[in-house]
Amino acid sequence: MLFALSNSLKRSSPPQLCVVAVVAALAVASLPACSPTKYVKLRAAPKNPLSEQLSLGARSGPKPSERTMQVLRRYDAVKELDGDPQALLAKFQTALTREPSIELVYTVSELAYVSGKKLESDNEKAALDFYETSVAYSYMYLFDTKFGPARNPYDPQFRGSCELYNSALESALRIVKKRGQLVPGAVHTIESANRKCDVTIALRSPNWHPDDFAGFEFVSDYEVSGLTNRYQTYGLGVPLIAVRKKHEEESVAEKYYPPDLSFPVTAFLRVLPTAGASDGETVPQQVELELYDPLEATDIEVADRRVPLESDTSTALAHYLNNPELKLEELATINLLRPDYDKEHAGLYMLQPYEKGKIPVVMIHGLWSSPLTWMEMFNDLRSDPTLRENYQFWFYLYPTGQPFWNSASRFRDDLAELRNRIDPERTEKALDQMVLVGHSMGGLVAKLQTVESRDDYWHIVSDQPFQQLKADDTTRTQLQKVFYFEPNNSVRRVVTIGTPHHGSSFANNTTRWLANKLIKLPSAMMFNREAVVKDNPGLFRDPTLLEVKTSIDSLAPDSPILPVMLQSPIAPGVQYHNIIGVVPDDGFLGHVAAGGDGVVSAESAHLEGAASEITVPSDHLAVHRHPQSVMEVRRVLLLHLNEVNLHAPEPVQRAFELAAPAAVAPPAAFGGEPAMVVPPLTARPQPEEATSASPAVRVSAQPSITSGKR
Repeated sequence: MLFALSNSLKRSSPPQLCVVAVVAALAVASLPACSPTKYVKLRAAPKNPLSEQLSLGARSGPKPSERTMQVLRRYDAVKELDGDPQALLAKFQTALTREPSIELVYTVSELAYVSGKKLESDNEKAALDFYETSVAYSYMYLFDTKFGPARNPYDPQFRGSCELYNSALESALRIVKKRGQLVPGAVHTIESANRKCDVTIALRSPNWHPDDFAGFEFVSDYEVSGLTNRYQTYGLGVPLIAVRKKHEEESVAEKYYPPDLSFPVTAFLRVLPTAGASDGETVPQQVELELYDPLEATDIEVADRRVPLESDTSTALAHYLNNPELKLEELATINLLRPDYDKEHAGLYMLQPYEKGKIPVVMIHGLWSSPLTWMEMFNDLRSDPTLRENYQFWFYLYPTGQPFWNSASRFRDDLAELRNRIDPERTEKALDQMVLVGHSMGGLVAKLQTVESRDDYWHIVSDQPFQQLKADDTTRTQLQKVFYFEPNNSVRRVVTIGTPHHGSSFANNTTRWLANKLIKLPSAMMFNREAVVKDNPGLFRDPTLLEVKTSIDSLAPDSPILPVMLQSPIAPGVQYHNIIGVVPDDGFLGHVAAGGDGVVSAESAHLEGAASEITVPSDHLAVHRHPQSVMEVRRVLLLHLNEVNLHAPEPVQRAFELAAPAAVAPPAAFGGEPAMVVPPLTARPQPEEATSASPAVRVSAQPSITSGKR
């Protein structure tokens, strides 16, 4: 119900309505929650590209395609369709032995698949035999060298053979899963009427091990409903959804994976050469069911050719978000109203295996939000091959009810702890090129990672040296972390979206009063602040900052910390990019929120000194999901790759050039100068530490099943 309320406010969120939202949150907090958003829905029947061609859903039952029927007529075998399917297959297998023909190979593969479909509900063992035959002959069609000159990639039958391979393999895997045999690392022997196969289930990703897998689901069973875009690639293999389980002896990075994480997998069955038998002994056919991570491998080598893998990354993501046990939608409200309630779950999260050599992009949500808010942008950015191969996306979860500088302090510690855990020797250079992307208040949390405090923040409250502060060790340490800090040298670029750099009128007297009534900060925190002021008479010139109790207070336009932040020294080599939301003037909301996104004015969202700044026609709650914002973040990430490695391969430079937009007109308040600054590809000099820490840039290329070249 809380999430439904949030959705209803996405298109109507001027400051007045935000007050209503806070009140409504309290009113409904004790009511039963509505059904959570459905990110995936089960299909009535699995999606199958052969359904129409082979009449799989027809009442008369599956039947061969017209191309195969033509072969049957030529061999006077149409009448045998209603007879023994094994005898029919044997007839064409014999014909194929006498007269090798790629057309007959396809015919055997399709007849075997149709026979399997007819039998799978009544005779699972026989169906598995036919599916195995279909996979074997479609594999022969695609890869057997003797049919190389006859293969025509422009013939629809070529793609049909790919579909037969994928569909027959998926049907076989469903039976294997039902038997409890779809287990990574396992070896099974499958016996059929004609042959015996030894099947090894092998992991082909260095980021996994067998204990990671709790089970598999089939992508074709699900329809994505909660994400705007669904990203898939076309090739060979069966897209699966793997559900991760916690296990003993986890790596350090695995501690940052959320529970019950779903991740994409592609299954590919490879037929291995079989050694000859002696003394009439039957030698089992050796095959490997290879499991690939499509985020790490987009194509593989088969028979000296590059073969693209069929994959689907969006459905696995939606499947994870659909888990009701995660309670992701309630998390935003809990973290606002009860900042101490779930603090053990706050911190950094990875939704994909950690990979050395990939630059982290850390996404930081804003007020009354959670990492769930980034899933649209994450889904879109991860679909880009160049970004996927060079970046890894992390997410930061924090209690949004507390002042943002407290969250920034905790974030600083969490980033340092993660680095110490996964790279204690500081040898992983990609980690020194980190990019932060923050929405709303998250932009302020991100920006505080890149500035030096000096004495400026302490001087907001006192003219006396910090050393004169009287407090217990715990309180002194907490205050010192808030007022004194160094920039994180691993952060090289920050993107702020809808961020109130100059405060927000949302934080007015009414909302601040409501927030102080509704947001329950830890009593220890409040007691320590009062005690510090009481125990240090005359030390504090202006204790206003210490008296700020909630995040709403901290975002007020008169907050004394905001002007200091704008003047703080920025770490060398760090660049800012800024995105401003402006509600289109197309109705009541446009008039109410004129010159801003309904929560943050355009003037407040403006950031002096940013390397680039654009305006996006969106309100505050949707600005970071707007397509223009996603494309701008993509542009910035490509720019970052280009500048990290000035000798980047041509595809990266070309991708950056194509992503660079024209100048965008700024709000009138900024004097009509272009708000977008597109940096040159080469001219900007880089600090020594940035260039020396440059990881190798990886670029994907579209592979081809018909060529040995990339």
